[in-house]
Amino acid sequence: MATIDGIDGLRKLQGQELGTSSWREITQEQVNGFADATGDWQWIHVDVERAKDGPFKTTIAHGYLTLSLIPVISADVAQVTGIKLALNYGLNKVRFPQPVPVGSRVRGIVRNLTVEDVPGGVQAVNQVTIEMEGATKPVCVAETVVRYLA
Repeated sequence: MATIDGIDGLRKLQGQELGTSSWREITQEQVNGFADATGDWQWIHVDVERAKDGPFKTTIAHGYLTLSLIPVISADVAQVTGIKLALNYGLNKVRFPQPVPVGSRVRGIVRNLTVEDVPGGVQAVNQVTIEMEGATKPVCVAETVVRYLA
């Protein structure tokens, strides 16, 4: 994990890859918990027996579950010190190019796109690409917007 020293450290990273997270397995327990939290009980996510005859031959993670891994992936890649607060400001783009079968392992690659001044700090836009072990294309690509206040 990289340590980024405050607002000046963030500015120095503009346009650079910040790093790659460790691998994380997607479990049926996680998928079921996400279904509980969101009310999305579609059978392709939670019905293991029915999914065997479905288009993916197994249950798959919710796209939004995959997206929700971004905070833990980001924390695994880098920590920003010397700030008062980091605020999730939103997302610019999100795509799910392929499904994530339960039991797969995923990891994220974080690349900074921009760092711009905002009142009290900076706003960083990072591209987070979540890849699945053994896959040729990513499972999620998202641009996150985070405000760091000094």
